[in-house]
Parts: sequence; structure tokens; C-alpha cells
Amino acid sequence: MADWDTRLVVTYDDGSGDKEISPIDSFTPTFSLNAEVLHSVEQTHVGVVYSPQTLSFSMTVRAIGDVAAKLTTLALSGQRFEVSLKEKEGDDWGFKQIVMTDCVITSATPSTAVIQGAPTATFSGFSLSSNADTKASGAVRVP
Repeated sequence: MADWDTRLVVTYDDGSGDKEISPIDSFTPTFSLNAEVLHSVEQTHVGVVYSPQTLSFSMTVRAIGDVAAKLTTLALSGQRFEVSLKEKEGDDWGFKQIVMTDCVITSATPSTAVIQGAPTATFSGFSLSSNADTKASGAVRVP
């Protein structure tokens, strides 16, 4: 049996304190750290032009319980939230926590309801910033 040392949660504050949404079946972050090389007629690789960093994600949840409903409510209200990957006690994972902050859902796609298995819902969006707290070297923040 697998020994999972981390868990993925969405947290948001509705005015009465932090709330957690879990479980999340899959999560695919995309960090686009754009850089374009500059060439000249005389020489290659003379410089670099950096574009703004883009942090986007896609997450899939089972449409059972209230997880999909809570994420749909966040999407429809435009409320910002965090996606956190947190450590559990006694693990040997290299991070204390990874967080994508100020997330906004831009699309929600429910699957077709079928006779077997639970339907799913996929939510896509972007994050305005991200930070990771490592055990060895401390915190790293993007941007």
C-alpha cells in the first residue's frame, strides 16, 4: 500500500475563517517561465528577453459530495482561493508546503453522467502568485 506523505487541498476564506475543499483527484499546474533568446546577424545568443510568468492549473474532482459544488460556487462568485500541497507529520518530503495563491477559476467542465462510476468535474484557472517553503533552503516565491 502506498504511503502518501502529502495532501492537496483548496482553501478559501468566506469571512468566517479558512475553509478546506478536499479531496482533489488530480491537479496539473503549469508554470510558464517565458524567456526568448536574442540573436544577431553576427552572433547567436546575444541576450534574452523575459516575458511575464504565467501560473495556471487544471484540477479534477469527483462530482459526489460537496467538493464540485463548492468549487463551482467559487468559480461563479469569482472568489479568490489558494491551492495548497501540505506535508503530513513524519514525512521525508523536501517541501513544508507549496501554495498557489490568489487563484481564480476561468472554466468548469462537468463530465457526462454515466451508469458506472462517479462523474467528474474539471476546473481550470490561473494563479497570481505562488510560493514554496522548502525544508532545506526556506521560502521561494514566484513572482
